[in-house]
Amino acid sequence: MLDQKPDLGFKSVQNAAPQKLTVDQIDQYNREGYVRGFDIFDANEIAEIRRYFDRLMQDMGEAGAYGINCYQARMAGIWDIATDPRILDHVEDLLGPDIICWASAILTKEPGDPKRVPWHQDASFWSLSPARTVTVWLAIDDADAANSAMRFIPRTHAMGALPQGTKDETSVFHKGTANAEALGEPVTNTLKAGQISMHADMLVHGSLPNTSDRRRCGLTLRYCPPEVRMTDPDWARGVEAIICRGADPAGHWQHHSRPANDDITKTQSPHVVGNN
Repeated sequence: MLDQKPDLGFKSVQNAAPQKLTVDQIDQYNREGYVRGFDIFDANEIAEIRRYFDRLMQDMGEAGAYGINCYQARMAGIWDIATDPRILDHVEDLLGPDIICWASAILTKEPGDPKRVPWHQDASFWSLSPARTVTVWLAIDDADAANSAMRFIPRTHAMGALPQGTKDETSVFHKGTANAEALGEPVTNTLKAGQISMHADMLVHGSLPNTSDRRRCGLTLRYCPPEVRMTDPDWARGVEAIICRGADPAGHWQHHSRPANDDITKTQSPHVVGNN
């Protein structure tokens, strides 16, 4: 574990020969902080995943109504999605051949949900250094402006750690980026079910209340290269990582093999702090 101030600076991806992304898409990720609209699961596959997540949320009841966090090493179905080669092929173009999945979250906004996710930078909540996590956002339902798709403020990933302020009771969590509206024009992360986006861990993002009659459900998967380190031993106890591809030469990340269990009532989350 490190005992120093975390490095939250953005490091540009250097990849002149990507396998799934184009060079222009690599450039966009470096410049804007995100890329989006990649087809991963077809209609039948995402329908099956949707039914699976519906069952998990039903089994969890109120505890799983908004988020089901960090079960990637405890539920076989989530482990399988996190290690799907089609997702990893896209992530590899940004992170390289060694890929760690250290967190996940099923995030749901029901129709008429009045809560908003305030503007925030993910890495400011985490005890990781350097800031090299790529978040994959898999659309379980179609996501657009009407049903409160996630929104990005482009280019904020390269601004370092921005000042934070407290948020009111209409927010999902109590703090977020201060005066974010002055940072730029937001972009709506419109996705069809089965598609993914990928964004940098310091990109300012959030979402509005869902005023529509349509649910918005997505799965976030957090990936990093093995040179990233956990900086807080207490926080690290909540991390159950998967070495999805390649290796961790230094042995910092403990690998969790595919679990036999797929009944969420027979396990519990390790509860990583700040997996929002």
